[in-house]
Amino acid sequence: MPTEITEKRTLSAFLAAQRASVLAIVDGLDTQALTTPVLPSGWTPLGLIEHLAHAERHWFQEVVTGEAEPVPWTDDHAPLTTPRSPEVVFAFYEDQCRRSDAVIARTPLSARPCGSHPEPLGEEFADLRGIILHVVEETARHAGHLDVVRELLDGRTGLGPR
Repeated sequence: MPTEITEKRTLSAFLAAQRASVLAIVDGLDTQALTTPVLPSGWTPLGLIEHLAHAERHWFQEVVTGEAEPVPWTDDHAPLTTPRSPEVVFAFYEDQCRRSDAVIARTPLSARPCGSHPEPLGEEFADLRGIILHVVEETARHAGHLDVVRELLDGRTGLGPR
């Protein structure tokens, strides 16, 4: 049976790999491509990156620790889109990932969340371990979405490291 340190390293490595995959998939896209809705639902690659930043913030700060600093803007735009620049969104994502990593580093895997997530998922996540696995799953799922959109935008495929 792995030790907590080994298990936490493994989970963190999978999370880091999925984050790197997301960033690799959109690497090289200009502002126009990042803000172009390609699918009928209307989301944009940059909006999806911002969504992933909010997911990191929600799960590791609001749910695990029970508190998060307010974001410096309101979200009064279409879902999975953003009026913010790529520089602002990528900096926000990097900052939220850094904060998530700090929460993971100082929190035991078996720690119960201090905050909560609305139902129906709220009760499914009893500890940090489950939350990390969920964020790995969510990040990987959205990396797949970005793969498809990247191919539709410029024909490039297989850009993520995994």
